[in-house]
Amino acid sequence: MLIGLAIVAGIVGWSGHVLALPVAFLFPALWAFSRSRLVAAGVAAGYFLAASRSLPQGVANFYASDLWPGLLLWIAASSSFVSVHAALWTNRPGRRRALRYLAAAVLTALPPFGIVGWAHPIIAAGVVFPGWGWLGLLAASAGMLVMTTRWWPAAAVACGGFWLWSAAFWTAPSLPDGLRGVDLEIGQNLGRDGALEHQRDLIATVMRVAEQGADIVVLPESALGFWTPSLERLWRDALGGTNVTVIAGAAVVDPWGYDNVLVEISGHEALILYRERMPVPVAMWQPWRSLMGQGGGAKAHFLTSPVVELAGRLAAPLICYEQLLVWPVLQAMWYRPDAIIAVGNGWWTAGTSIVAVQNAGTIAWARLFGVPLVTAFNR
Repeated sequence: MLIGLAIVAGIVGWSGHVLALPVAFLFPALWAFSRSRLVAAGVAAGYFLAASRSLPQGVANFYASDLWPGLLLWIAASSSFVSVHAALWTNRPGRRRALRYLAAAVLTALPPFGIVGWAHPIIAAGVVFPGWGWLGLLAASAGMLVMTTRWWPAAAVACGGFWLWSAAFWTAPSLPDGLRGVDLEIGQNLGRDGALEHQRDLIATVMRVAEQGADIVVLPESALGFWTPSLERLWRDALGGTNVTVIAGAAVVDPWGYDNVLVEISGHEALILYRERMPVPVAMWQPWRSLMGQGGGAKAHFLTSPVVELAGRLAAPLICYEQLLVWPVLQAMWYRPDAIIAVGNGWWTAGTSIVAVQNAGTIAWARLFGVPLVTAFNR
């Protein structure tokens, strides 16, 4: 029964509907009520596998293969979450169990376990305590800890009350002044089409959005493809004589691999604004290549540059996979940014809820800290 309830919590909580996220708060109680380490492992596996159920189909789309590679990666990714919660489970109730859950929650939120720390219940703090900031994060953490004790009904009633109040008066995050995101539907051709006509179409799209009053236009991850001097010249010439600035995804290649980046382009200059801290493991980030003396794969810039300066204000960029994790967001929020810029290239998520889950998570973080949010995705 506990494993079944954990599966339901994973499915509903991570359905892609932001107001459903607090259902994930049930997981600590289900883990705590387990009567053996094996059952606790089953509860963790049921919750995580249900929450990340779209992964096999997404991997199959990405590699144009059958489901088997995705199923293997799905199970392998769950092993981190399951092993931590199984190892820290205890049959001793009270303070010790709560502290052990706290340790598990911290470990799965931070590297190295946090590298695949999807579906972390703490992300729901933004729905239950919108606008509370770090205090809301502490309140949500305290609520989850109490859920592992015999006072769990009180915690459930309190969190449920805040949740209902929040849902009744829920508002979406505001847009940053002057920033507008552009969603595209170019599919897998985005970033792979090197034709001049494709770049001119993107420039025309930017100009149409700028005419509606945007000073800074945000394009999705990988929108520009490989960043080259010729491409820089094309865009700078196109933006010359305007006050428009473009933030767009691109790839910067060197002999050892590549950086997944956001570039800032205006008529005056072009620069690398942000380098992705955590690319997708296996598909992009392949650290074993360097151990074997091989190049290739995306570089991970882990704890560097969590915020950037943009038009006199601080912005927290989040590229695709980073939106599913906890530590990239918290690292950026420590610097009190004025806006969150969330971009992604989700063509490979067709038929899944992955992009919806990403959006739900970024919306929850933006509401928790009261920060404006701009998004730009390709599908």
